[in-house]
Amino acid sequence: MNSGGNNRRLMSEINVTPLVDVMLVLLIIFMVAAPMMTQGVDVNLPKTVARNIKTVDEPLMLTITRKKEVFLENHPVRLDRLELKIKKIFENRREKEVLLRADKDVPYGFVIDVMARIKNAGISKLGMVTEPLD
Repeated sequence: MNSGGNNRRLMSEINVTPLVDVMLVLLIIFMVAAPMMTQGVDVNLPKTVARNIKTVDEPLMLTITRKKEVFLENHPVRLDRLELKIKKIFENRREKEVLLRADKDVPYGFVIDVMARIKNAGISKLGMVTEPLD
């Protein structure tokens, strides 16, 4: 394989330096991107025993925080505009389903008021999100 009297030999070892460089870059990308993958508003959910809900379409997530703030997905919504927003979101959807995440310290009456507004917006399925018991 060598010609011209050159004493160089072929190197049969794998050079792992480029592999390590690529892996470190990927590690940094995932470390930066991982916190952005978590979605939603942080709430302290009540714990209960319940079975999972099977859905066809991606349901809309509505969150109520301890301070009685209402969020559709991650966007804050005033309570008096909630019905209108939900109607607009679901006007072209076949499956009208909302999942409600309410902090366990929110007064029961406020949660019921929000649930009534969701039902008045024409939602046929309303589910409650809870944490499983330990």
